[in-house]
Amino acid sequence: MKLLLHMCCGPCSAYPIKRLRDMGYEPTGYFFNPNIHPYKEFKHRLETAIEFAEKVQLPITVDREYTLEAFLMSALNAPNGRCIVCYELRLRQAAKFAKENGYEVFTTSLLVSPYQNHEVITATAKRIAEEENIKFLYEDFRTGWYEGVDISKNLELYRQPYCGCIFSERDRYYKKKNKK
Repeated sequence: MKLLLHMCCGPCSAYPIKRLRDMGYEPTGYFFNPNIHPYKEFKHRLETAIEFAEKVQLPITVDREYTLEAFLMSALNAPNGRCIVCYELRLRQAAKFAKENGYEVFTTSLLVSPYQNHEVITATAKRIAEEENIKFLYEDFRTGWYEGVDISKNLELYRQPYCGCIFSERDRYYKKKNKK
């Protein structure tokens, strides 16, 4: 069965690729992440995803489209929060790409991070799969988070210090003080 793995980055894909291969899949990676800011960081993560793919013999397709303005406009006006917009954008593009290119199923490396909203990612991906008429493979990759960290360190991959968008970069430095 042809499976497409949406890759948020190389390091976060390490365990999902191992697990998917253990399950009998031979996945193809798909990098589409126009949410990443600044562009220098986007480029670094893109290069790292390609480096990872080469090191583990993973076929990869890269969408270099960098529609940061569109992402920011959507995120700033999102009634349910910026992360939901981000998940929707990337997962819908992955589902469409998978369907248009003959993949039978898609999944995402976003499901490996203990820092992401796992339930929202899963619900969003399932809804998109139904709307786009393609299967979504749910797997709780969080069980292999630390193993993936070790794999990425052993492969000497760049590990980013924040999720990717300008808001997550801000949040890692700036903590609002509680008003009393």
